This record gives sequence, C-alpha cells and structure tokens, in this order.
Amino acid sequence: MSQDSCLVLEDGTVYTGRSFGSNGTSFGEVVFNTSMTGYQEVLTDPSYAGQIVVLTYPLIGNYGIARDCEESNGIQVAAFVVREHATYPSHVTSESAIDDYLSGQSIPGLSQVDTRAITRRLRSSGVMMGCVTTELSTREALRKIRESPRYDDLDLVKTVSTGKLYQWGNEFKSSMDSGNIHILVSDCGLKFNILRCLLKRGCSVTVVPAQTSASEILELEPDGVIFSPGPGDPVHQGQSVSILTELMGRIPIMGICLGHQLLAKACGARTFKLKFGHRGGNHPVRDITTGRVHITAQNHGYAVDTDSLPAGLEASHVNLNDGTLEGVMHTEYPMMGIQFHSEASPGPLDTGYLFDRFLSMVKEVV
Repeated sequence: MSQDSCLVLEDGTVYTGRSFGSNGTSFGEVVFNTSMTGYQEVLTDPSYAGQIVVLTYPLIGNYGIARDCEESNGIQVAAFVVREHATYPSHVTSESAIDDYLSGQSIPGLSQVDTRAITRRLRSSGVMMGCVTTELSTREALRKIRESPRYDDLDLVKTVSTGKLYQWGNEFKSSMDSGNIHILVSDCGLKFNILRCLLKRGCSVTVVPAQTSASEILELEPDGVIFSPGPGDPVHQGQSVSILTELMGRIPIMGICLGHQLLAKACGARTFKLKFGHRGGNHPVRDITTGRVHITAQNHGYAVDTDSLPAGLEASHVNLNDGTLEGVMHTEYPMMGIQFHSEASPGPLDTGYLFDRFLSMVKEVV
C-alpha cells in the first residue's frame, strides 16, 4: 500500500508524492537521467551505487521487468524517483511490475512528483545529497542528510566489485572471428553488457576483483585488459591507478568511464567533478579520429581535465554539448579510454565499434 513520501534535498527543497517499492528512508547523492527507456538497466547499473536517481521521462515501468535486462546481480540505486510508474506493465518478456521489483529488494521509490522540476533544480544548483523517506519530517531528514557521509567521500567501488575471479558464460555465439582473444576485465562496477559485447566478438572473458594486482593479472595471461565503469570519485582508486601504471606498455588496455578516468590518472592527468554530470542515452560525441558524431549513453559525474593531458596521451573524443573530454589514445602504448558507454544497454548502439577498435589493437600486439 502506497503512502505519502517525499524527496528532501540538502538545500531544504522538498518534493512530496506517493511511495512505491519499499517504504522507509534512503540517503544518497541525487542525480537525473534523461533516457526514455532502459529503466531496469539504470536500476541495476553499479555506477549508480550511492545515488538517488531521478528519471526525466514521465512514464516508467510500462514494459515491466525482465531478467535478461539486468546489468548486475541486483538493484544498485539508493532510491528511485519518477513522475509516474505503470501498475500494469505490458510486454511479452515482462515477469513483474517495477513496484514489486523495488519492494522485493527493499529499495524506496517515489512517484507523483515533477521530475523535470527536480532536474531543473539540479541543473541550476548542481547535484546534491538528499533522501527519500516515508518516515522522517523535513527537519529530521535535513539533519540526517547533513550527518550522513557525502557521496564524494565514499569508496563505492569496493561495495560493487566482484569478490572473486570468474569466467563469463557462453550464452552468445561469436558474430565475428577474433581468434579467441582472452580479455580480462577488472571489475570496478561493470555492467554485464560489457561481457556480452566481448563474447559476441569471440573473446574468452575473465573477470577479476578491482584490487587484483598487476602481477596476478599477468599470471592469467590475458591478451588485453579492460578497466570497467564504476561509481564514485576516482580519487579513491589509487590502488587501481597503481595497477594500471604497472601494466602500461606491457599489455593493451582499454578504460571505460571510471576506467577511462583511472587510465588518464595513471598517465598523469587530473580529474574533476562535473556540476550535474552526464547521465542518459542521448549525448552527442565526436570521434576526432574519424570526424563522425555518435549519440552515446553516459553515466558519470566526474571527467578528465583536457588541459592536464600529459605528453603521449591525446584526446580522441569530445562531448558536443559542453566540450568535455570523452576519450583518449596513447601515442606510444596500446591504450585507449572512453568516458561514455560503448556497451550501452539498451542503447544507443552507435559506439560498439570501439570494442572492435580495441580488439584490433590487441591483435596487433598478439
């Protein structure tokens, strides 16, 4: 049974609506996503750990929940805020409604609020801490928000990375011959679709915890290494930066999103926090190598400072909305990084070619 619920922002703004999913209280950094579809992929994306996600698209849950759409082993968001959620979804693959999906994993949801007004607030003031609650008064919520750890101060990768090495399954057949290349993925908070994209290209895939050392990685004899996306400020991932530094020049490396930021830091570049981040499936990016513009899926609150790129690391992609750096290539080592998600699920799928570019780099070395 739904009841009154609200989103309280740390600046004192309150948005009152109705609860769905689980009742209770949840804290996190409040961010918005502009995708029109893919709400289940958003819910299960580990890069959203520690965040309350607001969707700008007004109707969410209309095609239900399907097991095949999960990008991790469970819901990762701290809470979910929508304008309206569908009570009776309709799709051939649907197994449950979004209300049941959230409640089954004790995740609070808030509906019947103006999500575009919330988005305007975040765009003008920047992302901020907040809470979704059915229990607390505004005063109590504000006090607890200010007492809670800030998103920027948390090392969230350790909460989402796998606890042990595993091999990815063979549910997809190869669609191109890549010579059974062995790719190792360092799990900083990966989405399953990265593994699916590699498997479709004929790769054998091994996933290891983010703290796996360079020597342990090399002992597994991969042909290439991918550092995955993940949540939080890259400043907390000094161990991964050190691992990358040890691997540079010894094996082809690709970094995606957080992995891209770690790769850049390993080369000596700096990162910074964006005012409200890039999250959604409609961000235009130009590939400097080809001159082509692609529509990309993005989910990041931090970026690499273009002006801090050291010698040997060159910009390969640029965001056409705000000019921020979206990709790098190393001029000496077989290394590349992309800030957006070439594994985008459900899409857009414009930039899947970057997996092919990386595998071509791997083949040149192998």
